[in-house]
Amino acid sequence: QFQLVESGGGLVQPGGSLRLSCAASGFFLDDYAIGWFRQAPGKVREGVSCIGSGDGSTFYGDSVKGRFTISKDKAKNTVYLQMNSLKPEDTGVYYCAAVVLFRLCVISGGMDYWGKGTLVTVSS
Repeated sequence: QFQLVESGGGLVQPGGSLRLSCAASGFFLDDYAIGWFRQAPGKVREGVSCIGSGDGSTFYGDSVKGRFTISKDKAKNTVYLQMNSLKPEDTGVYYCAAVVLFRLCVISGGMDYWGKGTLVTVSS
C-alpha cells in the first residue's frame, strides 16, 4: 500500500521559514514525481511545487517562485519543501502527492496518491 506522510507544519511569523517533509513508503521516489499542493480556508487548492522522479526537473507556482525550494533525499525516500519569506497568504493545509508523469504534476492533474496534509499558519 502506497503512503505519503507530511510533517513540519506549524505557526510561524511573516518573514519566517519552515521546512516541510513528505515521507514515502510502499514505493520508491525513483519511480514517481512528487508535488506539493495547498488549500487555504474558502479557497481552491493550488499547485505549489513539483520534482521529477530522476532527472531533477522542478516546477514552482508563480506565487511561491523565488521563495520556496523543493528537494529530495533518495536514501530517506523523502521530499522536502523549504519555505522562506513566508506571507500570511501562504497559510493553508499543505499536501504532498505522487504521480508517474512529471507533466501531470505541473498541470495539477491526475495525482495518484495523496498524504493527509500538514497545517501551515503564517500570522503575527
